Amino acid sequence: MNASPDLAALRRHAVARSLFAPATLMAAVERLGGFVQADPLRAPARAQDLTLRHRVKGYRAGDLERRYPRLDLQEDFFINYGFVTPALRALMHPRTARREWDAARWQLARAVLAEVERLGEAHPAEVDAALGHGPVKNWFGGNSRLSTELLDGLHFRGHLDVVRRDNGTRVYRLAHPWQPPTDPQAAMDALADAVIQKYAPLPAGSLSTLISMLAGGARQWQALRKPTLARAKARLAHAHVDGVDWYWPADEDPRQGWRIPTQVRLLAPFDPVVWDRRRFELLWGWAYRFEAYTPAPKRVRGHYALPLLWRDQVIGWANASVKGGALTVDVGYVAGKPPREAAFAPALDAEVARLHDFLGLGG
Repeated sequence: MNASPDLAALRRHAVARSLFAPATLMAAVERLGGFVQADPLRAPARAQDLTLRHRVKGYRAGDLERRYPRLDLQEDFFINYGFVTPALRALMHPRTARREWDAARWQLARAVLAEVERLGEAHPAEVDAALGHGPVKNWFGGNSRLSTELLDGLHFRGHLDVVRRDNGTRVYRLAHPWQPPTDPQAAMDALADAVIQKYAPLPAGSLSTLISMLAGGARQWQALRKPTLARAKARLAHAHVDGVDWYWPADEDPRQGWRIPTQVRLLAPFDPVVWDRRRFELLWGWAYRFEAYTPAPKRVRGHYALPLLWRDQVIGWANASVKGGALTVDVGYVAGKPPREAAFAPALDAEVARLHDFLGLGG
């Protein structure tokens, strides 16, 4: 590139490349690097649904879960838990886990695998009823069923697939044996490209963080993180802007005329546009924090504040809730008040109406 982009160009680039024209569900997931982060909280809908509603034609809350058994997608852990394409998942398996199981644990796990094979498609309650493993303390101090914990561990290790969810609970079947990638470095490069596709443009610190996070899904190659980062920097386009090194795919130009509609969009806390908090503060000049697990008296913006994007500026947040079939949206602004532009109020009303339809509310 002959000239470096400025921060405004990077901001437009970040918004336009991620909030592309609505497509089919699978096409949208591919555009998002082959991965959509999942979260169980429903406020007013799950994060994966709130993410996809902006990018999939006619999307309604719950469509991903309803359509999942017929889609070419699989649940798995990547840099965090979510829905991945089979091609992306195949890059990570067979993988090792941070916690190694001893012989006694594997004996229990093999009994679970045998029961899943017997059932064909296994709900955790069915496995637990058959094996009677009983409760155990989970990692956050509560109680869970040992069978459920073993199913989770076997799924992470690639021995099980999730075939569907029954009222939010994962139903499993045996996975096919994995063929390890012949070139681990090429696999890591492809995993790096997936996160770059999803989150670019990226400041250098965020790029380094994301490459490190790949060890969550491919722990067997954690020693390759340093060369993977160096190789990514070598093939990406980059520029030094306002004291920060930024990186993005080499075939993209942040200075081109990225089209930003005159539109308000309420984004999920984990939406790719706002997921990287370091990048968020560089692009929009204020700190957004996810406060669902913050004690209520200490919350600044709310339990599940949705970043409010106006054109290419995140100017505030909204808390949306449904009570008695009615949608309520409470909006706050970084500047303390909404923009004075005449176009803003009807654009906000239009976004609330879209959210209403997405949630399937009547009236």
